[in-house]
Amino acid sequence: MSEQPIRRIALTTGGGDAPGLNAVIRAAVLAAVRRGWEVHGITRGFGGLLGQGSIIRLDTDSVRGITHLGGTILGTTNRGNPFEWPVVNGDGTSGTVDRSDEVVSAFRQLDLDALIAIGGDGTLEIAHRLARKGLPVVGVPKTIDNDLAVTQVTFGFHTAVQTATDALDKLHSTAESHERVMVVEVMGRNTGWIALHAGLSATADVILLPEIPYSMDAVVAKIQERYRNGRRFAIVVAAEGAVPHGGKVSLVEEAAPGRAARMGGVAERLAAEIEERTGRQTRSLVLGHLQRGGTPTSYDRLIALRFGAAAVRCVEDRSFGTMVALDPPIIRAVPIEDAIRQIKKVPLDGDSVATARDLGICLGD
Repeated sequence: MSEQPIRRIALTTGGGDAPGLNAVIRAAVLAAVRRGWEVHGITRGFGGLLGQGSIIRLDTDSVRGITHLGGTILGTTNRGNPFEWPVVNGDGTSGTVDRSDEVVSAFRQLDLDALIAIGGDGTLEIAHRLARKGLPVVGVPKTIDNDLAVTQVTFGFHTAVQTATDALDKLHSTAESHERVMVVEVMGRNTGWIALHAGLSATADVILLPEIPYSMDAVVAKIQERYRNGRRFAIVVAAEGAVPHGGKVSLVEEAAPGRAARMGGVAERLAAEIEERTGRQTRSLVLGHLQRGGTPTSYDRLIALRFGAAAVRCVEDRSFGTMVALDPPIIRAVPIEDAIRQIKKVPLDGDSVATARDLGICLGD
């Protein structure tokens, strides 16, 4: 008996937003419509299947002119894990419940044949667990942190680096004019891809990565060296997950049921200590969600379009439980399990780290 043909598919975007999401949606919708399929969008991540969003019809008109737009027309959330759905208990305490079976049931009631889940490690972890429950899922890797394994790059990363680089370029002039040290915090909870690439591109003096615990002595020594050499300003770039030797990561909000801890504050902490130890006027700046917004670069648009179309081809081939990944010069399907098994950290023996050291940039060690 032959398999029932694909007729209706759904798309959802989860986790933090990233430039290029709309390009993926457009490519997937157009590729599916060309095959005669019906396409639906699940809003607000997996929560859309649990009454927290809606199901909308997507066609060529609904995705016209969205390739260059930031954000996602489907909306997103990073607090919609159906396996750990937040609830308030009868005694007023917070907790979580497993509503994953409800997600599978809602999907089947909609008579859908496949789901394309666009997201980072959190969304893909959920997709993998739903696939093990029988949901036909194809993943698309999205994260500005570029920390998903088995794909050379994730869409959104290139634009985030460009945004951070542009900001650092602008800070050079004000730092030099006032003879200040500027400490800039960029995103990167567990990996320093944005910090390293933007810091290198913008000729930062100090780059601090989660992969290399930093010594304040080394940071201060580099800044003092610049001033002694007549360069009376300095630029420090720190990933939000950068941590001192023997210290802890900076948090602005502790973890809670159904919600991860929020990192932040490393730039402020660094600036205070640098000013105290050097006597140099120091200011801090957090780029934050600025890195998630705005128009995707042409590179991210192209990768996003390729990912979206490739995801539809995976559905057509019934290659479920997989994620599309860039393996130049092709996009190939890899098991989602392989993509989320471990995060992709900056290789300390790689060329970019070697380049930073050759340029005299302090990496905190």
